[in-house]
Amino acid sequence: MTRRIHVLPDEVANQIAAGEVVERPASVVRELVENALDAGATSVEVRVERGGKRKIRVTDDGRGMSREDAILALDRHATSKIESAQDLRTVRSFGFRGEALPSIAAVSRLRVETHDGEGEVGTLVRSTGGRILQVADFPRQTGTTVEVQGLFFNAPARSAFLKSVAAETRAISEVLTTLALANPGTRLILHSDDRPLLELAGAPDLGERLAVLWGDDVAASLVAVDRGEEEVRIAGMVQRPDAAHPGVRRGYLFVNGRPFRDPRLQQAVDRGYRTTIPQGVRPWYVLYLEVPAGAVDVNVHPQKAEVRFREEGRVAELVEAAVRSGLAVEESAATMDRSVPRPRLAVREPGPGPAPGGPPTGAEALDQMTLFVPGGGEEDAPGTGDGEEAPRLRPDRARLWQLHHTYILAETRDGMLIIDQHSAHERVLFERLMSAYGEGGEAAQRLLFPLTIRLTPEECAQVEEVSGILHRAGFEVEAFGSDTVIVHAVPNPHPWFDAERCFREMVAELTEGTSDLMRSARNQHERIAMTFACKGSIKAGHRLSEGEMQELFDALFATELPHHDVHGRPTIVRLSSTELERKFGR
Repeated sequence: MTRRIHVLPDEVANQIAAGEVVERPASVVRELVENALDAGATSVEVRVERGGKRKIRVTDDGRGMSREDAILALDRHATSKIESAQDLRTVRSFGFRGEALPSIAAVSRLRVETHDGEGEVGTLVRSTGGRILQVADFPRQTGTTVEVQGLFFNAPARSAFLKSVAAETRAISEVLTTLALANPGTRLILHSDDRPLLELAGAPDLGERLAVLWGDDVAASLVAVDRGEEEVRIAGMVQRPDAAHPGVRRGYLFVNGRPFRDPRLQQAVDRGYRTTIPQGVRPWYVLYLEVPAGAVDVNVHPQKAEVRFREEGRVAELVEAAVRSGLAVEESAATMDRSVPRPRLAVREPGPGPAPGGPPTGAEALDQMTLFVPGGGEEDAPGTGDGEEAPRLRPDRARLWQLHHTYILAETRDGMLIIDQHSAHERVLFERLMSAYGEGGEAAQRLLFPLTIRLTPEECAQVEEVSGILHRAGFEVEAFGSDTVIVHAVPNPHPWFDAERCFREMVAELTEGTSDLMRSARNQHERIAMTFACKGSIKAGHRLSEGEMQELFDALFATELPHHDVHGRPTIVRLSSTELERKFGR
């Protein structure tokens, strides 16, 4: 009988296993830098040649290894991060499988120089294709240098699938950017063919690191978020709605210090922005999740790029709520200031590796993440206390002024607010109607003389489809023939409300359903609330008395998101006293 099943040679098995971990040069860089961070490095330098295809060299000032550990590290599943399967529930290091270094060694010419600080000299280990060729004494300071040459030299099929030098270099740069955000206090340097690409000094907080990576303007457009529920906490920064644009998006998620991808949580971020940005806009964000031991499984992806939460629905809801809370604060409003103080967020350092005395508990990990906002202390952080229900108005409740019968000006302690009365009233009406849906509907005013309105067949069909929701919005409508409806009652949101015009415009927009406003709505209730808020609100050009301005002002700041209208436009533009003084040269 002919045997069809046989055991693969170690060389072949190692190359197959390496394919799961080492996809491209960027995979090598990620694994080696993560090892450095797990070893407590405060400085990591990466040098690559030809996009990492020719050479990758990673040097750190971490704890280093003894000779025995350096040799053992090239054995598959040899690791210092865990000792039993139970440890997988509480692992807080980047690496834990013991696969990275042997996988890299299996498909390259590897050189490891390391010293753990004990004794006068360190250790040099050289290998080719996974076979150790040399072990010798080597003089160096505490830390480790790993050099990888000829990646995939013995796997030409894998090498053929690598992209251009420029593409591989960009992928390496993105890996370093992600790890730099995970560890703002760590010095990270990247050189490509002797050209500096990244030179990041250790930053005291996330805001400063983002300013270096993304530029001062982008960093100043971010708003700090911080929200906790029991032992789960979300902290980070999200972009102000007025600063967000379509196109390329930069979004980063970290759980217990570990970067990961999750399209469902990205969708939760987008839901947090609902009714504050136009359709197609892609705001940037950096969010750190802290969860207790056992609440997340990190062992679900060969490259550790994905995780699985025990209560994913709850985590997604908390992410959405955290973003929404960040958009409720005054700092999320549009501004005319050229220079905006950026919020600061200090995160646990360095990396997610275990601290002396063992890994922190869930509660301890949450305490290691601290939020600061400009001009205040920790107690001013959004989501951490009662927060402010209105902008920082002067104690005497400064007067409101109307400009061009369109804008309301309000003095604050820090400067002034310019409020668009139409956009502000849109937000008020939208949230009022959404709240009224759950309380039996909006109050309606019966008409002494009902409105008889002719519509197209499509519009009549639309009215019939949503008649129940229209009734809860305050419109009592009765079909009258094939092309006519009779409106018996209407809402009365303000003295200038034109019920017939509002109803016609609402029905037309609901029927067409092609506007950005309609596409952004989650359901019919929200569509009708949005269209009513848009068509039924106070328009530009309406003169308001001081009492009416005050009523609108108070109603606006009683809403959940007072700084943004339902179209994704600002309701408020801030102007600080500092900016005024700069303009006048004071």
